[in-house]
Amino acid sequence: MIGLAPPYSTFFDDGRQRFLKFEDAASGLGPSYNATSCGGCHNQPSIGGVGNVAVIRAGVVHNGRYEAPQGGDLVHLFSIGDYSCQPQIPADANNLSHRIPTPLYGAGLIEAIPDSVIRTWEDPTDRNGDGIRGHAALVMDPATHTMRVGRFGWKAQQATLLAFAGEAFRNEMGITNDLFPKEAATGLSAEQLAACDKVPDPEDRADPKTHLRGIDDVTNFMRFLAPVEPLPLTEDRRRGMVLFSHIGCASCHVPELLTGPSEFPALDHKSVNAYSDFLLHDIGTGDGVEQGAAQGNEFRTSPLWGLRFRKRLMHDGSALSPSDAIKQHRNESERSRQSFDHLDTPDRQALLEFLGSL
Repeated sequence: MIGLAPPYSTFFDDGRQRFLKFEDAASGLGPSYNATSCGGCHNQPSIGGVGNVAVIRAGVVHNGRYEAPQGGDLVHLFSIGDYSCQPQIPADANNLSHRIPTPLYGAGLIEAIPDSVIRTWEDPTDRNGDGIRGHAALVMDPATHTMRVGRFGWKAQQATLLAFAGEAFRNEMGITNDLFPKEAATGLSAEQLAACDKVPDPEDRADPKTHLRGIDDVTNFMRFLAPVEPLPLTEDRRRGMVLFSHIGCASCHVPELLTGPSEFPALDHKSVNAYSDFLLHDIGTGDGVEQGAAQGNEFRTSPLWGLRFRKRLMHDGSALSPSDAIKQHRNESERSRQSFDHLDTPDRQALLEFLGSL
């Protein structure tokens, strides 16, 4: 938790309890879902971290365009009720992908970065000739109905923590809310949804005492969740940090951004050492899924703080080490990957030592 005084510390504690709460059918779980609590996916190395369970997305690529099937492309792992309530991978799906959860540490600091700060790093036409063409994900915020710069999720599909929480409640637990009021269950008809889900939508309702919805509570928990502090810089780690910038990694994994003014003192004009520009890039690892403002070949630059606690890397968990992840980089990151490959053994080890300290 970021250093907080009441009432913010109370908001954080209440939010953590809701984050860990086990949902059931009576509270709106389902009809299909991937987990019964937020903590069911975000729990490594501690609550709010990552998880290794990959969710499945199934879509159809037709004439070069990605199309989601009826009920959305997220194929849930579980369901309430009988077999008729379990989503299935559509027979015509020709684009299957997997994603693991993103870590939530320091999310409030990320949210507090002004859109304008993120957009200063855009270079969609590669004006400087370095091969990197990042662009901001401009998305509609479902709470304010305004266009914002997305920064949360693998595709930067949400701009705020409230929207991120609302989407996760509906997508991962099947709990509809004011922001995402319609159920998402791949392949299920309206009749099947009505038969399987008996709780009226939206299912996430405000507590009569606090006047907060579940998505409000979880937003408070994420907003005040502290980032992972890096290990002290040794001589080798410091040399690795220099090499990280020298070979071009810092062009996308920007070491520091700054928050703007915030009503929360812990987030007001603070450094954000997340090692990300929060832009969309094509690094050759696309999953084909078009989501928000992201094309099928694009992902948001993954923040690197807390990297040493992550057992699986990349969107699908296919990399088991930073070295494995670097070797998957192509396209916009081709030059940096080649530069990494050409480092001599001591320099490469120093760079990996630096990454291992984050």
